[in-house]
Formats: sequence, structure tokens, C-alpha cells
Amino acid sequence: MKKAMFRGLLLLVLAFPLIAEATSVSSHYLFVWAMEAQHPHPHASAMAFSKPTDRRTALRTALGLGKDFLAVFDVRPGPSFGKLVAMLPVGEAVMAHHTNYAEPPNDVLYANDWLGNRTYVFNLRDPLHPRLLRKFGSVGVFSNPHSFVYLPNGNTLATFQYSEGFNHAAGGLVEFDPQGRVVRSASAAVAGHPDIRPYSLAVVAKLNRVVTGSADMMGAQVSHVAQVWRLSDLKLIKTMRLPPQPRLYDTAANSSEPRVLADGKTVLVPTFNCGLFMVRNLAGDNPTLQHVYDFGYRTCEVPVVAGDFLVETMQSGHAIVSLDVHDPEHPHEVSRILLPPDEYPHWLALEPGGNRLVITGYGALNTKVRFATIDRRTGKLTLEPATIDFTRAWPDGWRGSAIPHGAVFSNP
Repeated sequence: MKKAMFRGLLLLVLAFPLIAEATSVSSHYLFVWAMEAQHPHPHASAMAFSKPTDRRTALRTALGLGKDFLAVFDVRPGPSFGKLVAMLPVGEAVMAHHTNYAEPPNDVLYANDWLGNRTYVFNLRDPLHPRLLRKFGSVGVFSNPHSFVYLPNGNTLATFQYSEGFNHAAGGLVEFDPQGRVVRSASAAVAGHPDIRPYSLAVVAKLNRVVTGSADMMGAQVSHVAQVWRLSDLKLIKTMRLPPQPRLYDTAANSSEPRVLADGKTVLVPTFNCGLFMVRNLAGDNPTLQHVYDFGYRTCEVPVVAGDFLVETMQSGHAIVSLDVHDPEHPHEVSRILLPPDEYPHWLALEPGGNRLVITGYGALNTKVRFATIDRRTGKLTLEPATIDFTRAWPDGWRGSAIPHGAVFSNP
């Protein structure tokens, strides 16, 4: 009996570091980029204006907008889950949109108000006291930045949708150093492809490559390409045509959110029209795109990679789908969760080192944040019952709703 007890105690002691390590990877906080809105469910006509100034005025009026702000919530399991612990209002809201897709290692988060053409840069080192480091608008000829990725050298690479004015011509890439100075920039414009609008990006450091999608936020034109760049100097290597697919609905249009898989060198490129393509010969001078999957919906949005699985929001299907992509030429679905029919998921971010997913979107999701979990061994998704309500009394005096968009978990 004593020997058995000793063995049990020994196993517990040996396992304790593993238990502590498993517990330590859970994020304590959720950072949410949002905007105050008295009327968070506008009529579609609020976007039916050709000039950006008209759109901005219409949106501010239709939504009853206040300020853009960064909110920090406690998301540790237990009674404190969902508690607002910090709020930092910044500028006048027009369209609070994307942030980095995960909190960068240096704890500096980029967050944009896309239609307002303003980007805010936050220091999140002390989550209870986030600080605004700087803000910027256009950079040279480029305007309306959309997506931001932290680079291995400590810089940040951003896609800009436009150049020479609102939706006038293709934008490009801009690299910022840690102090916000422009290191280099490059245009995405290519003769014969007037509809290029850089949307999001995947950085493949192993291969010295960047892959960008092309889709116009305003939907004024349709793009059928994705682009490959050299990371070290932002030289545009190739504009790749999305191979047409034999389906009535054009799934080879509007490439959106490229993602690097777990091997660090394979890139999958989804489209907003629910196609999925793999980049072939990415390390060479003549990369191409191969169609590998059709999600079967009409509108597909932000994906994340969790080990061998690609998880993506199916906005038109009120669903989130998990694909096994360990063989990226032959993905297959392993799990899906369905949201209520009035919820349209858009944004998805993964807990670093953990298994939680945060979800924001449109419809009834305009005023709340949802959560799900993924089993990293099987890809199984589970919708969690807990939500965070964005209709409340806010610390800055705003009483009413707010619309969340970009949301990322804190680093462990």
C-alpha cells in the first residue's frame, strides 16, 4: 500500500509541471476593437453612396456612431469571465474593422477604422492599461489599409487597398518599423488587372515570400487574382490567376485571407465566394494556384489555422467549418457548428497555445462576441454557451450598443 501511495505521489509530482504548463497557456484577456453605435442594425441603404465622404456621413448618421475604442475583457474561466477591465476610446468612428489576427509578440496591436482611413497602434504590454502609441492615415499614395502581420524582424507589414484616392487604383504593401517609420513600400498595380485591391496577406518567412489576396471592400469590382511577393524587398514576383471553376457561382473570385499552414511553407488562399486554392511552386519564380476545395456556400470569411486544421467562417451559412488540411491538396471537412439563423459570422481568431476561438460578425452578432473551442487532435468544433454583450453602460459615459469587429486573445 505504501509503495502504491508513493508511486501515485511520484506520478503527481512528475505530472505537476505538465499540468501547470497546460494551465499557463490559457489567455487571461480578450482585446476587442469596436465602435459605439446607438443603432447597430442599419438598413443596407446606409452604404449606397459612391463618394467616401457620403458613405462616412451616412454611416455615422444611420448607426448613430460615437467613438472607436479598444476594450479589454477578462476571459479566464470562472466568475470573472466577460468582465470589462479596460476601455480606451480613440477617434471618431466610421467603420472599426480589422486588427492583427493575433496579438504580436511585441504586444503592439494595429487596429483600423477602414472607411475613416485611420489606423491606431496600441501598446498592450499592460492589458489593464492599454496605451495609444500613434495613429496614421494614408501613407504616401496609399490609403485605406486593411490587414496587418507582425514580421520575424519585428516590423509590421500592411496591405493598403487603394492608391491615388478612394478606389481609384490598386494599393500595395507598406512595411513599418517598430517606431512606425516606413521601411519600404510597393505597388500592387499590374497592367491588364485594373481590379486588384490588396486585401489580406500571409507571410512565409521560410521561403522569403508574401502572398496577398485581392478583393475590394466596397464590392465595386471583382478580382480574379492573388499575388506573390518577395518578403525581403517587397518585389512583386507574380500576379496569379485563380483558375475558373465549373460552377454557376464564381468561386474563383475575390481572393481574401491567405493562410500559412503548420509546415510554415504551404499557403492556402480562400475566396469570399467560398473557393479554396493552394499556391504551388511558391519558392520559385512562377507560382500558380490550384483549386483544392469548394465550401459550398456563397460567402466565406476569415479563417484560422489550428495545427492540421483550417477553420473558416461560412457567413452565408451561419456556420463555422473545420477542414483537415494535413494533405493540403485534398482537404476534407471534419466538423462544423451552426449559429442561430440571425447570426452571420465574419471574424475568427485563435487563442495562442489554447483551444478557444473568438467570433464576431453581423446580424445579431453586431452587438456580441461568441466563443467556440477546437479539439486540436481531431478538429472537432464546439460552440460555447458564454457570450459577451456589447450593449451596456460603458466607462466613458456611452450608454447603449457597440459593434465589435477585430478581436484577439492575449498572449499567455
